[in-house]
Amino acid sequence: MLITKNGLPVHPIGLGTNAIGGHNIYSNIDETVSKEIVRTFFQQGGNFVDTAYYYGWGRSEELIGEVMKEFDRDSVFIATKGAHIRTEDSWYLDNSPEFLVSCVEDSLKRLQTDYLDLFYIHFPDETTDKSKAVSALQQLKQQGKIRMIGVSNFSMEQLKEANAEGYVDVVQGHYNLFNRDLEGEYTQYMLEHQIDFIPYFPLASGLLTGKYRLDSVLTEKQKQRPLFSEANFSENLKKIDVLHQLANQSSVTVGQIVLAYYLTLPFVSALIPGAKQPHQVISNLQAAEVKLTQADESLIEKTFTASVSS
Repeated sequence: MLITKNGLPVHPIGLGTNAIGGHNIYSNIDETVSKEIVRTFFQQGGNFVDTAYYYGWGRSEELIGEVMKEFDRDSVFIATKGAHIRTEDSWYLDNSPEFLVSCVEDSLKRLQTDYLDLFYIHFPDETTDKSKAVSALQQLKQQGKIRMIGVSNFSMEQLKEANAEGYVDVVQGHYNLFNRDLEGEYTQYMLEHQIDFIPYFPLASGLLTGKYRLDSVLTEKQKQRPLFSEANFSENLKKIDVLHQLANQSSVTVGQIVLAYYLTLPFVSALIPGAKQPHQVISNLQAAEVKLTQADESLIEKTFTASVSS
C-alpha cells in the first residue's frame, strides 16, 4: 500500500477509466460492462480509481459514482481531473481559478460524493499562472472538498510554477518502458519535494501486455503511432520478447511483469492501468504480488534503455 504525503493509503495498482464511459475516446462502449469493471475492481480489493471529466464528458464520473454507492465511500480513493471546456464541435483548456472551482463542484455532483480524494489539473493552459490555479485548489482542500492536489501533463517549468508554495501532492504524466522522457530532472524534483507520481499509459496502449505479434493486424490509426510504425514495430517486439521470457519463467503475464517493474522504481507511487473487461482488472491487481529479482530488473532496464517514444 502506498501511504501518500497526507497519510491516505491506496492499493499500488489502481484503475484507469478512460474506457469507462469514454464514448468520445472509444467506440462501442457497453456501459453495463463498464460498471462491472469498476465493481469487480472494488470487489477484488482495488480502491484507487482514476477518472476525468474528459472521459465521456463526465459520463465516466457518473458511472463510477453509481457503482461507488454500493461500497463504503471511505474505503474508496477517487481521483478525477478537469481543465477542458467543451464546445459544440471541439474543446479548449482553462486553468483559471474560477473554472477549476466549478470543475470540482461539477465532479462532486457526477460522482455523488461530498469530497474528492484527489483532483488534478488535467492539462495546462497557455495563460493561467499555475501557482494561482493551485492556490485555488488549496482553498478547496482547506474546505474539505478535495484531499489532495494534482497536476497532469505539466512540463518541468510548469510544475515548478505550480508548486511554488509546496501545494502539489501528486503528478500524473505519460511514462512507460517505451516513453521514459520524464526520467532525470523531473523525477528527481518529485522525489526531492515528496510529490507522488502516477504514470499513465503504463502498458503503452496494450503493446506492453505482450498481445501483439509480427503478424498482428494493426489499424491504420495504430500504424500512424511511432510505437506501431513499420520502422519500429518489429524492433519493439524484440524487446517485448525479453519480457515474454521473464513472464514464462515466473508463470505470469507480460503485463504483470511490466507493472511489477514500475513498482520497483523509487519515483513511482502507484499505477493506473486501464481495462476493457473485468478479467483484465483481476490480472492487473495480481501484478502487485509479482516479485522481480535484481537480475530481472537489470535485464528489463538494459533492454529498454534506448526506446522509441509513443
